[in-house]
Amino acid sequence: MKNQSVRKNIDWITVLIYMLLVLIGWANIYSADSTPDTTYIFDITQNYGKQLIFIAFTVLLIVIILTVDAKFYERFSSIIYGVTLILLIGLFPFGKTIAGQRCWYAIGSFTLQPSEFAKSATALALAKYLSDSQVNLKNINHQLIALLIIIIPVGLIILQPDAGSALIFILMILVLNREGLPSWYLWTGFGAIVLFIMSLMLQPQYVILISLTGVIIHYLRSRLINRNIIASSVVFLLMAGFTISVDYVFENVFQQHHRDRFNILLGKEVDMAGIGYNTNQSEIAIGSGGWIGKGWLEGTQTKGNFVPEQHTDYIFTTVGEEWGFAGSALVVLLFAGLLLRVLYLAENQKTKFSRVYGYGVASILFTHYFVNISMVVGIFPTIGVPLPFLSYGGSSLWAFTILLFVFLKMDANKVNEW
Repeated sequence: MKNQSVRKNIDWITVLIYMLLVLIGWANIYSADSTPDTTYIFDITQNYGKQLIFIAFTVLLIVIILTVDAKFYERFSSIIYGVTLILLIGLFPFGKTIAGQRCWYAIGSFTLQPSEFAKSATALALAKYLSDSQVNLKNINHQLIALLIIIIPVGLIILQPDAGSALIFILMILVLNREGLPSWYLWTGFGAIVLFIMSLMLQPQYVILISLTGVIIHYLRSRLINRNIIASSVVFLLMAGFTISVDYVFENVFQQHHRDRFNILLGKEVDMAGIGYNTNQSEIAIGSGGWIGKGWLEGTQTKGNFVPEQHTDYIFTTVGEEWGFAGSALVVLLFAGLLLRVLYLAENQKTKFSRVYGYGVASILFTHYFVNISMVVGIFPTIGVPLPFLSYGGSSLWAFTILLFVFLKMDANKVNEW
């Protein structure tokens, strides 16, 4: 009876969008890796064959997720989070290093990346903590605990080092804001990003002058009763200090490849044969697709292997070249539809735990989607972030599937939560 209830109550619109994205992903992985001599799609020596195996295991994973009692995910969320942290810590003595990053456990030829699963585990732990009736995000101690739940896995992932995966956790602060975290946290973060970019583009004295002008305007526009010259002065001094520190952090904390990518993005360096090669080739591939694309399996950039990592982080370039603007727009609309659907379902949950987790799912998917596509089209620095459900890889596909279908299980169970 429970299985019949799940089949009846599961949100099939979300499931359909998920299936379409996975299918589109496989079709583009096949195109990126196949050759004129390819005749067998189940060739497990090739990435498209391996991806079919990953998809097959994903079906089994979905069945297990939907069979388990929805209360299990809430009851054991802290344990799941703890196990994930142990797996992240275990990478340092036991992990496999690939391209300078110690992010994977290797079992024969198969690799598993714990940071992908840490996202859903963190969303569960955050939902568990915030669903406590005693927790109030107006309280500074509760704010710190909630932020620590996010920061601990971020710190472990940065040490691998994997800045791309760590970045994904940042927008979970939107979940906290939805649950009562004061908005000044968001404005402070946004302001720091703007100041950082401005400080890389302009001389410090100009950025400080702009900051002073902004503080003065804000002070004058505030109501007379709310004006506080001391607070405004402190804010300005903090902004000036941050501005002055940017150059030191950029030159001494960032690694060389991070500096190169920011410089290329800001137009300070043009190294099309070196650090800027991936972005340049991806822009060429997408631009060459025109309105309707060159046709499936007909992409010259794709078949010429001009875009590195095209089956993983740069899979969207295959979509752009072979499916054109129409195909790219379809993928973007499918992602937008998925995000809006998850937000709609989250807002209609009957328990705070399910609602918070649903917003966590949306924030993680959105960050992946936004960063990956922005990176591919050249408006964001190149970092290793897969496109959900489309990029090649068992860890990412399974992790995103777990993330989404745990929420769909909760949603299907909400009729029993009165």
